[in-house]
Amino acid sequence: MIELLIVGVAVGGCAGAYYRFRRFVRERLRFVDVVQDGRAPVVVGGLAALAAAPVVWVLPVVGAGTALAFGAGVGLAVRHGARDIRTGRYLIADSGS
Repeated sequence: MIELLIVGVAVGGCAGAYYRFRRFVRERLRFVDVVQDGRAPVVVGGLAALAAAPVVWVLPVVGAGTALAFGAGVGLAVRHGARDIRTGRYLIADSGS
């Protein structure tokens, strides 16, 4: 039963990271040209997996697969956020004052 809870927390964490990073790319990095490069999702996903590796190493209940899934989720979020920028989906209304 505890294993199911651990898997649920890991999946929830990866999904939360995906949505948060996708929104960050779409809103904050929309004018950054490097995000549109094809290598950006791979680099960012790899860095996210490396950043999650020490946390996974300290926690005995999750494995290296969790860090890899986190990195893959962040990489996909950057890729999809960049696609949202290119296609104009989820445009933000400018708050002109």
